[in-house]
Amino acid sequence: MAYKKIEHYDEHITTDLSGNYKSIIDLIGEDAQREGLLKTPERVAKAMQYITQGYEMDARSILNSAKFHESYSEMVIVKDIELYSLCEHHMLPFFGKAHVAYIPNGYITGLSKIARVVDCFARRLQVQERLTHQILDAIQEALNPLGVAVVIEAQHLCMMMRGVQKQNSVTTTSAFSGAFEKNETRSEFLRLIAADLK
Repeated sequence: MAYKKIEHYDEHITTDLSGNYKSIIDLIGEDAQREGLLKTPERVAKAMQYITQGYEMDARSILNSAKFHESYSEMVIVKDIELYSLCEHHMLPFFGKAHVAYIPNGYITGLSKIARVVDCFARRLQVQERLTHQILDAIQEALNPLGVAVVIEAQHLCMMMRGVQKQNSVTTTSAFSGAFEKNETRSEFLRLIAADLK
């Protein structure tokens, strides 16, 4: 029995993207008809649809799908959330970790929903600065917590593979709202995400 991988992609988009990627392969001096490259345009077309699936997601709906009344009002932190995104300037990947916290104000959400919100915005053409604020804004709007904190640490292939070519640089961005704008609360959050509590 032959192996058949079942995937669901928009056939029209896949066809159009495949044609464009075939042209790119030819334009950079390769032979798109070479055996190893014959299926590459279609593979890249499907990969690009997967990598940018965040455009089809709604962060508020994700959070509201598991929104519960709860009297808990201490800090909730989900740290070390892996993220993969595409720099919108060169369409090269950047990747790293997001650390997200909020202080509930009558409502909590499922912990996995926080990670899904990160994916919702990361799986788009992005800049790290905007990504950081989009995650914060979505949580603030959906849950109306007492405060939200987001820190992202990422490495950018546009800096590592081209241009300045600095392989070990890490970019850190942060955004804070509400209670996290107070130095004491913000410091506690930063201390907790830096700590190894295992």
